[in-house]
Amino acid sequence: MTESGQMEHNEQREESVRKLRAAVARELECGGDARGEELDQLLWSTLELFQDCEFHTSKNLQFTYSIKGNEMFVSRKDKSLTRATVALAMRTAVRRQQECGAVTGPKKLGTFGASYLYPVFIRIGVIHRVEM
Repeated sequence: MTESGQMEHNEQREESVRKLRAAVARELECGGDARGEELDQLLWSTLELFQDCEFHTSKNLQFTYSIKGNEMFVSRKDKSLTRATVALAMRTAVRRQQECGAVTGPKKLGTFGASYLYPVFIRIGVIHRVEM
């Protein structure tokens, strides 16, 4: 990718993250699934923009992911995460933030692949980082 193409891609990522964070904030204010399909679509399109970026698990294991159709493939896993699983994890994250004020770790997402979704969700603004 050319330097100008990379800059444009980074701007797309930033704009998508801003929109997703605003949608999550609205969801937290509304207290539920007011914009369910819209939020799911915004999440998935944001994930598509961040595929192949480097992330680190809570145990500092490096990974990337790719999106193919309605599946998310993590470089450290043989199995994929379905779009429905990712959307469910996002809803759990939003609900936990409403109820508890924070999502304190991957296990709180309660789903397959949570150790990978947690750092991704922090980076794209679904989960607000909590300092311990």
